[in-house]
Amino acid sequence: MKTRRLQDVEDYIHDRKKVSLDELCEQFCVSKNTIRRDIGLLLQKGTIGKVYGGVVSQTQVSAFENRDASRQPDKAGIARAGAALVMPHDIIFIDSGTTTRYLTECLDPAMPLTILTNSLDIINGAAALPQAELVVIGSRFRRRTRSFVGILPEELDRYNINKAFMATTGVSIAHGLTNLDLMEHEIKKQVAAKAESLLLLADPSKFGRSTLLTYASLAEIDTLVTSQLPPEEYVRFCRQHGVRLIVTGEEEKRSAAEVTS
Repeated sequence: MKTRRLQDVEDYIHDRKKVSLDELCEQFCVSKNTIRRDIGLLLQKGTIGKVYGGVVSQTQVSAFENRDASRQPDKAGIARAGAALVMPHDIIFIDSGTTTRYLTECLDPAMPLTILTNSLDIINGAAALPQAELVVIGSRFRRRTRSFVGILPEELDRYNINKAFMATTGVSIAHGLTNLDLMEHEIKKQVAAKAESLLLLADPSKFGRSTLLTYASLAEIDTLVTSQLPPEEYVRFCRQHGVRLIVTGEEEKRSAAEVTS
């Protein structure tokens, strides 16, 4: 599968820091033209760079721990507002991300529900909820995102999902909800198509940004939870497309205020 090979090529480059095109051709048993096409896609992603005769690791995405430390109060408040939308016996998907990771800490331990996830942090958090059924998806662990990837095309078809709490690297009106990781993209896209209700948890730094891969359009989400009022064009977009907008920040002088409904 092309997506799997691209991810393997990227991982190989990051593991070795610098590799030649000939080495990549030999390692993955493909032609130089194929490797050049793969490298072209990865260069768009911004995590590798070209050097004479090969490529080097050039990760521009912060380590998960560093990203988690930024805007921590905002992210925790967004997660609390998201958790308030969970009802008893819901079947929810919780995405891997530095905001969504706080969701399990905010859920009522006595509430019966089912949690599907590919996030290591959510797995650990859900394990401490005595009334939560936990379903783990993904067969391969990605340390940089603390998530499991690698699913069969039909794997998510067997599950019903009432609500999907999603994370994003960037959100824009033009490109929707975007991320960088090719294998995580497959999971996000399938979940977005499967869930009855799509809820995006995004801190203010994500607005107006877009990265390589779109997994859903902005109009597809049902609820957007953030910590301060987004730019006016986003408020207007939510109103026009029936997206429920919830703002949690103190600077807005309201707690979990619904700006649109």
